[in-house]
Amino acid sequence: MAQDMTPGTGDVFLVIDVQNDFCPGGALAVPDGDAVVAVINRLAGSFGHVVLTQDWHPAGHTSFASSHAGRQPFETIEVAYGAQTLWPDHCVQGSAGAAFHRDLESTRAELIIRKGYDPAIDSYSAFYENDRTTATGLTGYLRTRGFEQVFMAGLATDFCVAFSAIDAAREGFEVVVIEDACRAIDLEGSLAAAKTQMAEAGARLVASAALAV
Repeated sequence: MAQDMTPGTGDVFLVIDVQNDFCPGGALAVPDGDAVVAVINRLAGSFGHVVLTQDWHPAGHTSFASSHAGRQPFETIEVAYGAQTLWPDHCVQGSAGAAFHRDLESTRAELIIRKGYDPAIDSYSAFYENDRTTATGLTGYLRTRGFEQVFMAGLATDFCVAFSAIDAAREGFEVVVIEDACRAIDLEGSLAAAKTQMAEAGARLVASAALAV
């Protein structure tokens, strides 16, 4: 694992799902979720390359509790690809909730990856849908561009950030998760479990102060 914490030409800043529905007042608000915006904006200026992801569900998505009679948000069901947490309706395509937070500096993004648009498959990772076989294309993009190290920030630490970090490490990228530029949902210990899983996959978890920016 490289030790250079100064963003360089081989590095990319991957900003995950900083959208209105994941911020206070949103349909699936992450506690203190909007606090990541200022940190991300400050860091982004030090990276030559920025990629954003955007949760982008059709109405009636299978991950919505409202799509399953008698079910409530945060219950778990079994679907074709395994366990699925049910969520409140969120980040519906074209809705205000699906838009990026108004204060997020997004103009420098070179690519926006939309995920979760298949009505039958949820998607946490920026690299794979939750069936673990359907690729988003991000791996190929990063390799074609010659990126080697991925710095990550966004929402939520224990779901989309963690899944993305683990997949990025497994795809051979060096991964740095900037913890104070993330916030978690933390369902029944999911944050602690996610940190362990990310570390075991080879991702480094650091504070933004550790970056030479």
